[in-house]
Amino acid sequence: MDQADTLRKIANKTNFSERQKEMKREKNNNESVRIIAVTSGKGGVGKTNVVANLAFALGKHDKNTLIFDADTGLGNVDILLGLAPKYNLKHVLKRERDIKDVIINHKKGISVLPAASGIQELAELNRDQRLIISEEFDSLADNYDYILLDTGAGISSNVTHFCASAHNTLVVVSPEPTSLTDAYALIKVLFLNHNQKQFKLLINLAKSDKEATEVYRQLSAVIHKFLPLISVDYIGYVLYDENMAKSVRMQKSIVDFYPYSKASKGFIKLAEKITGLEPALSLTGNKINLF
Repeated sequence: MDQADTLRKIANKTNFSERQKEMKREKNNNESVRIIAVTSGKGGVGKTNVVANLAFALGKHDKNTLIFDADTGLGNVDILLGLAPKYNLKHVLKRERDIKDVIINHKKGISVLPAASGIQELAELNRDQRLIISEEFDSLADNYDYILLDTGAGISSNVTHFCASAHNTLVVVSPEPTSLTDAYALIKVLFLNHNQKQFKLLINLAKSDKEATEVYRQLSAVIHKFLPLISVDYIGYVLYDENMAKSVRMQKSIVDFYPYSKASKGFIKLAEKITGLEPALSLTGNKINLF
């Protein structure tokens, strides 16, 4: 059975959770590509900055990375990097353009798939739209070493489905108490609704390594107490850096523009750990499927 037959079979099922389970069984893994969902329980924790700068840091390891702006209704990766896309995800979902026509080759080793912004109908993707994305992504397997999914914040179905479809989920947390509680809520929803049990935790905007470690300790203690089946691995931290605001205003990556800054060093260390990760979700085969 080819992929098109599989997609049609799944689309005809009436229960979406059953369709999703079957799609996951049909998922394929290409040894040369790793899909990482970067997510957060709340906005304002610097998640998109993490995605952009992680891509640049991976580039220093000679890795080809695609940033997929998966905040489908309020995308802003293109703005952060100073891009002016002619097309975006909306054109893919309307079958007006192939995904390869929409992807922007930003710099050597870094490409961006921009989302639409301010399009309410894309804020929550429906079944057919998810299947279109899955079909289109299948053509990208040989092009990249990493695909970073910059999800929206929170627990919408878009966020949870993207996270459940990735090899690894990286949860970005800041030291703010609300960030911790919302991250816990997100992890709980992904566990209860998608049986996701393994997460990587990055502390962003920390004032010191001591503060970052304490934030991780607090969150992991709560998870261990109330969600004992879940594993949350501390993958590192990025320090608060005043140069970040400067780089954002200039629409530049801090890793490129301030390579010796505190934050840049954190992103470089993060990239080193990412390249050594084993996938939490084991897939087999030679294609990409989302959802």
